[in-house]
Amino acid sequence: MKKIQMVDLQSQYNKIKDVVDSSIISVMENASFINGPTVKSFQKNLEDYLGVKHVIPCANGTDALQIAMMSLDLKPGDEVITTNFTFAATVEVISLLNLKPVLVDVELDSFNIDCNKIKKAITSKTKAIVPVHLFGQSADMEKVMQIAKEYNLFVIEDNAQAIGATFQFSSGIKRKTGTIGDIGTTSFFPSKNLGCFGDGGALFTNNDDLAYKIRGIVNHGMYERYHHDVVGVNSRLDSVQAAVLDAKLPHLNSYNKSRQTSAKKYTELLKGCDKIKTPMFSNGCIDVCSNCHCHVFHQYTIRILSDKRNDLSKYLSDLKIPFGIYYPIPLHRQKAYKNKDYDDEDFLNTNLLSSQVISLPMHSELTDEQIEYISGKITKFLSQS
Repeated sequence: MKKIQMVDLQSQYNKIKDVVDSSIISVMENASFINGPTVKSFQKNLEDYLGVKHVIPCANGTDALQIAMMSLDLKPGDEVITTNFTFAATVEVISLLNLKPVLVDVELDSFNIDCNKIKKAITSKTKAIVPVHLFGQSADMEKVMQIAKEYNLFVIEDNAQAIGATFQFSSGIKRKTGTIGDIGTTSFFPSKNLGCFGDGGALFTNNDDLAYKIRGIVNHGMYERYHHDVVGVNSRLDSVQAAVLDAKLPHLNSYNKSRQTSAKKYTELLKGCDKIKTPMFSNGCIDVCSNCHCHVFHQYTIRILSDKRNDLSKYLSDLKIPFGIYYPIPLHRQKAYKNKDYDDEDFLNTNLLSSQVISLPMHSELTDEQIEYISGKITKFLSQS
């Protein structure tokens, strides 16, 4: 059996090596390393893929979040509501801009932000909501947008883990995640479903005015060279990374479909163990459908319903089976983001998930043999403990 990896980027690269290599060499030959034609090509192709008017590439996903908030002219002390169960970058940028992060609990089954808790957290200082499409599954964007409209709030979608996923509204309309709110953001970190060979990110919007402002912010606030009209940053996607992304983009749907197929295989093999809770797919899906892209499985995350998560982790390590625990410490307990206003009792689901979750190897090159081996070892260990 081939060595199991959490993410197998080498095998993925080898399948499209000729295209990637020639694209990178082309950048080297024309020496257009910043904002070159390759960046513009990728931008246009991603706009077409997402069905969005504007894609603005930037240096990384964290920058994308910060730039999105800068473009909305939020003021120090303004409150931004987001989920407690996510990577720190989501709240990091809120704090960096002297805004106030307001954390709320998540749904136990989907891992995504609990919209009922959003409404309860709104105050006169609330200006924006940041739903995170965690592990590759869309948050309930229909409810999020209804709340935003009712309270006149901005919505910034953190789509770093869910590019290519869709959300279906009750009307039957489907939209790609990241294109529903005022602004969407994403990361092209190498391990993402669409990843480059370094850092990269992008913002999405259908709002012409916001797109114009964002384009200035990412380039030192310039629309004309040496004319700084707004306060900006230096956050541009370099042409080499754009070349890699443009080569991979035509394969994104097949990458996501491979992840969905692997997820279905995991679920079939693990569902018989009563100490495991496999992922539940929201947005009307209880299974991985043949024509569905509602969950693109950036991670395949299970819950260990006994107190054996840490023991299982050691067991997997001994077997050299990689895994991840996303996330072991809730944000409200992190030293940097502790707040006297937070009550541990308000985050019961987040606290529980942080003690139970474990993510299994998930990537487009995963084989049935590897999935069967991983699942077999997990179920055997839990049945004997």
